[in-house]
Amino acid sequence: MDEIRETAAVYRTKATYSDYLKLPQGSRYQLIRGELVLSPSPETQHQRISRKLEVAMANFVDEHDLGEVFDAPTDVYFNDEETYQPDVLFVPWDRENIVEEGRINGAPALIVEILSPSTAKDDITTKFNTYQQYGVQEYWMIDPQDKVVKVYLWEQGKFRLNQKVRAKGTIQSKVLSGFTVEAEYLFRRR
Repeated sequence: MDEIRETAAVYRTKATYSDYLKLPQGSRYQLIRGELVLSPSPETQHQRISRKLEVAMANFVDEHDLGEVFDAPTDVYFNDEETYQPDVLFVPWDRENIVEEGRINGAPALIVEILSPSTAKDDITTKFNTYQQYGVQEYWMIDPQDKVVKVYLWEQGKFRLNQKVRAKGTIQSKVLSGFTVEAEYLFRRR
């Protein structure tokens, strides 16, 4: 019996986007490295930060008619083995063709990932590399536990750390020129 299990593990096939589409709508799965990865519900502080940032960003984008802001769970398809659900993302009007009925098909201009204990490793490594490879122009990584926001800009084919704000300070977007948010506001419980 053990030999059968070992053999099965060796020949296990990777999941693809067509497998992903068979999941129930609204599932908390992401397709990462060809594996269906279940993400537990985020902690309340994660959700506070996500809501505050999404509302501020969406208000700014709407006021200036720049494009659309989406939040999780919105599928972002990169390739047949990589489909993620970033916490917040922005697609400008000049790239609105990537917004399809069931997914965002390609790289949004700006992506925000709020680190959770269960997903941080993928956000920092696999997703970071995929976002860089596909040319996401700006990537925000927010760590609620350490109260740190890192903003990476895509320059000459790779990400460069543009800002690191710890607990207090102003975070500025280059993609959304003129958009700023205070770190203290994001991390505050109310």
